Amino acid sequence: MIRKKRKKCLLRYRLAEKRMSHTELAQITGISVTQISEYISNKRGMSLDNAATIAYVLNTQIDDLYDWDITISE
Repeated sequence: MIRKKRKKCLLRYRLAEKRMSHTELAQITGISVTQISEYISNKRGMSLDNAATIAYVLNTQIDDLYDWDITISE
């Protein structure tokens, strides 16, 4: 069995790579600035829909928005 668990949100780094502020991301996506700030500070996890939207805007993959802990067991 493979288990993939979300760890640290990497959105801060993805935004820096694109030279985009979280306010700009909020304006483009329609996701509130507060919600994006909560993602960045790991106070809230992204829904699949929001992660897909953010990944699309940043031209990246959903997996690139988080650091992941992957466990493989039999």
